[in-house]
Amino acid sequence: MRKSKGRDGRRRGRKGSKTVVNLVLGIICLLWLIPTLGLFVSSFRPATEILKTGWWTVLPHREYVAKEQLQLPKDTDLRQPIEVNGTTYTDDQLREGVKTDEGTELIWENRRARTIDVRELGWRMSTEFTLDNYAGVLTGKEYDIPKPDGTVSKEKGSNLNQAFLNTLTVAIPSTIIPILIATFAAYAFAWMKFPLRKTLFVIVIMLLVVPLQVALIPILKDYTSLGLNGTFLGVWIAHAGFGLPLATYFMYSYISQLPKDLFESAFMDGASNFTIFTKLILPLAVPSIASISIFQFLWVWNDYLVSLVFIGSQPDVQVLSMRIANLVGSRGNDWHLLTASAFVSMLMPLAVFFGLQRYFVRGLLGGSVKG
Repeated sequence: MRKSKGRDGRRRGRKGSKTVVNLVLGIICLLWLIPTLGLFVSSFRPATEILKTGWWTVLPHREYVAKEQLQLPKDTDLRQPIEVNGTTYTDDQLREGVKTDEGTELIWENRRARTIDVRELGWRMSTEFTLDNYAGVLTGKEYDIPKPDGTVSKEKGSNLNQAFLNTLTVAIPSTIIPILIATFAAYAFAWMKFPLRKTLFVIVIMLLVVPLQVALIPILKDYTSLGLNGTFLGVWIAHAGFGLPLATYFMYSYISQLPKDLFESAFMDGASNFTIFTKLILPLAVPSIASISIFQFLWVWNDYLVSLVFIGSQPDVQVLSMRIANLVGSRGNDWHLLTASAFVSMLMPLAVFFGLQRYFVRGLLGGSVKG
């Protein structure tokens, strides 16, 4: 009886622990999802709506809705108190919206035309969506933004096509080169015997704790003397060098756990190391290669510092992270462009992750259990 009670208590304890873990994970996912959803929704909202209301207004909510419109005399002097329905208000009050005793709100609909909206509380959903934000970001075309005073501001978009292509040009080789070299190195460290093998592997592991900022200036001086500064080749080599230690250690953890019998049989059949690597290691290590490729690609795609140092910030070589940072600095009020730009920059990493996600967990757990 006591044993049965003890087992029941342990089961309840495990269930309680799982509930707590699931609750914490749910909260973390929610905290991540809400701002991402807001960014996504805002990227499709017109510029005027973004400037006036938050993204959550696409959901049903209580808001002042226009009930009727008042027309003031055309010669109304806005520098003097403005009389509306027997009450006087200032121009600033009508710009911001002023509450009346009847529970309504008065606000300029068109200041130049001297028209005022009379609003009352009601349920509303903001359902205005547009693709103009993405068109402005991807093509750089001009667009019009109506202002509250009735004027129209003409703005020019930001063409991200070149920056997108530059980022692809940087990211793809900077992912393939270190992963390929790291896989070769991991096989050598795991299954080949050569002098100073353990010492070299320890040096690789030690490089994991070296901040890349320490190496930027010395490498930049070498690049300048070799003529590599400002070229894509230079940034490929830099990303490959900075990504190699982690990629090598990650691949070693997987390849070293492969059954020894495979290699002994291959050697007995006369296979060379290169044949073993191409015919055995690469097919078996696909999950691990996919996993570390995701990490390397995301790091390179979102990188700002290394690209800024080694290829510069000229428009013809700018990557997306630089271009978006410039948008934040020069066009910080153009939220419609910033949100669309952010999602354009997220498309490729999301495509890579979802394309390789079936290998992701298998690759991460590949070296965790021996046998």
